[in-house]
Amino acid sequence: MALAIHFHDQLQQPHDASLRDETLAGFAASPKWASPKFFYDRRGSELFEQICQQPEYYITRTEEQILAEAANDILDIAGPHSDLIELGSGASRKVRLLLEALHPTSYLGIDISEDFLLSSTQRLAADYPWLEVHAACTDFSNELNLPDDFSSEHPLMFFPGSSIGNFTPGEAAAFLQRLHDVLPAGGGLVIGVDLVKDRAVLEAAYNDRAHVTAAFNLNLLQRIRNELDSDIDPSRFVHRAFFNEAESRIEMHLISPDAQDVTIEGRRFHFDAGESLHTENSYKYTLESFAALADAAGFACRGQWTDRRGLFSVNYLERR
Repeated sequence: MALAIHFHDQLQQPHDASLRDETLAGFAASPKWASPKFFYDRRGSELFEQICQQPEYYITRTEEQILAEAANDILDIAGPHSDLIELGSGASRKVRLLLEALHPTSYLGIDISEDFLLSSTQRLAADYPWLEVHAACTDFSNELNLPDDFSSEHPLMFFPGSSIGNFTPGEAAAFLQRLHDVLPAGGGLVIGVDLVKDRAVLEAAYNDRAHVTAAFNLNLLQRIRNELDSDIDPSRFVHRAFFNEAESRIEMHLISPDAQDVTIEGRRFHFDAGESLHTENSYKYTLESFAALADAAGFACRGQWTDRRGLFSVNYLERR
């Protein structure tokens, strides 16, 4: 039996319209690009959960370890009776560490993938029957408006997984500014940030030996083929990920080994042999550079926690 959650559909336009418009714009650009937010259909979300289990992908297990150790410190800063808002909730695994430590009044999961969002929030409602659970399907990367019937007197936002790294530094600053505009003075943001580290460790995390990340990347093309009028063939592309040291970012690409033409929604696009479709960036920060970015957006950095190897960080930002 479906459990009672408060569901809010806040998408400004249908999924297929957004996918079509941005795909056509990206394939027409030079160099070609695709938005990583479209990774997360149901299959993509499932593949990402598999990525999180790969031995090379340190981000998930390291962030969970930090959250477990820092949860009481986070409670000390946030105080009791928080209203917890998770951005990009996915499977809502990490947030359980905060739910159990903070015992918030309410929870709002926000994600662009409706099916995955509903299943994960229903599991939370079953496991935490004392918790008022809300789910909002929206693309929060462009605009964030909290649902009208979600009463949030003490909001604490949670943005895990170093998803902030998918934005350029300029976009990240603008995104933090939008969160600043939504939060009241004193409102909190707990955010995971991946740190600069050895190239070999970084590149292994995005090139796992089981090729799950490759399947995740290629699934973007399968989604275009499934949901749009397109003859694009994912088998004619290969996954590539590498660390761009000058930009301090991992880049993910899909490479066309051979010259080919693809058709999307009646428009034809040419790929030269070796040409790339740039699908994702993941920027890496130092503790100091991220604190400076947050400060410029109007947040005070109240706490920063890392693992013993300095691979990853969890940061508590407070809106000034």
